[in-house]
Amino acid sequence: MADDATSTNATDVLVRKTHTNTHHPLTFRTMQTQADADAFRTLNEEWIERLFRLESKDRHTLGDPFGTIVAPGGEVYLAIEGDMVLGCAALVRFSDTVYELSKMTVAAAAQGRGIGRQLLAYVIGQARLRGAETLFLGSSKKLTNAVHLYESLGFQHVLPSALPEMKYDRADVWMMLHLA
Repeated sequence: MADDATSTNATDVLVRKTHTNTHHPLTFRTMQTQADADAFRTLNEEWIERLFRLESKDRHTLGDPFGTIVAPGGEVYLAIEGDMVLGCAALVRFSDTVYELSKMTVAAAAQGRGIGRQLLAYVIGQARLRGAETLFLGSSKKLTNAVHLYESLGFQHVLPSALPEMKYDRADVWMMLHLA
C-alpha cells in the first residue's frame, strides 16, 4: 500500500480513516445508499485487482448491487465502525432456501482484528433468518486466510458439480454450509 502522504485513491482514504475510528463499536447493517454501494464496490475492486483481475461478472455485480443482488431477493451487508465501512459480504439468492455467500472482504488496514469472522457469523445468522438451508461459495487457494475462516465456521469443501455454476475464472475452491 502506498504511504498516506502520496496516496489518494478511495481505498486508501477508507484505510486512513479507520485509524481514527477505533473507539467506535463494530456494527452491521444492510446496504442502504449509493454511498454504501460505492464502498461495497471499492472494497471488492481493491482485493480483486490486487490478487486477480476484475472479470465482467464482477463489473456487472459491483456496478449495480441493488439491481443484481438486492432486487432478486438477496442482500449486501456492511461492517461499520463509526462512519467507515470496513467490510462487506453479500447473500445472493438462488432460491428461497439456497444462497451464495459472495463478495466478502475486509479493508486491508482493518484485517487481523476479527472483523471478517464477526461479519461472516452475522451473515450466516441473517441467512438463517431468511430461511436459507444452504449457503455456498467459490473462493481461491490464493485466499488461504479466507478459506480457513470459512472452514472454521462450518463450511465444507465440495466438488464444483455440487453447486450452481460458478462463473469466476479465479474460483478453484468450492464450499457449502448446511444450515438446516
